[in-house]
Amino acid sequence: MPIDATQPYDDQNVFAKILRGEIPSKKVYEDDFALAFHDINPQAPQHILVIPKGAYVSWDDFSARASDAEIAGFVRAVGKVAREAGLVAPGYRLLANTGLDAHQEVPHLHVHIFAGRQLGPMLVR
Repeated sequence: MPIDATQPYDDQNVFAKILRGEIPSKKVYEDDFALAFHDINPQAPQHILVIPKGAYVSWDDFSARASDAEIAGFVRAVGKVAREAGLVAPGYRLLANTGLDAHQEVPHLHVHIFAGRQLGPMLVR
């Protein structure tokens, strides 16, 4: 069910629980600013989620409230995950859903990295 990204951060969301170690994940990367792990319901042969460690509902929330260090660290982590997974040469897609119309399902900012096959058009036509 899509969430309203204008609502306050819910610290009981699944990604907050993963960050606290309450729910396991198949981690591929972690640093001071981000955690990356395999999606449990992959939509492509390679489907990695990258989340900031801070409590941010959406890209809008993150860009407005995160420190410069958090923003730079998170963006660099997304690039590093893609490079370390060998996705740059064949190509990959980044997706960050925000709010109801975009069908955001978890109220914690996350970037999907999709790769491993031709991904088709950007939007369903």
